Amino acid sequence: MVHTRRQLDGKFKSKITLEAIRGLRLISEIAKQFKVHPNQVTTWKKQLLDGAEEIFENGTSSSKKTRDEPEPGELFEQIGRLKVELDWLKKVAENS
Repeated sequence: MVHTRRQLDGKFKSKITLEAIRGLRLISEIAKQFKVHPNQVTTWKKQLLDGAEEIFENGTSSSKKTRDEPEPGELFEQIGRLKVELDWLKKVAENS
């Protein structure tokens, strides 16, 4: 029998973690309700609490910025590749 791991998305994890942070129920109760291990709930809670200060340091989320905006070096590299490709296509079109 093959056992595959469940892939849990961020929305699901944050829902569980916020429930744990509220402290209205025991972690074991939350874990049982959402069918995850209590140690995992504790780990996610610790990750959220440790990373929460980064969100408020500069007023913006640095991880969101890096996901949305490519690095300038990557952009210059892509421009260079496109210029080389364009020059090659122009030469091919002239010779045809």
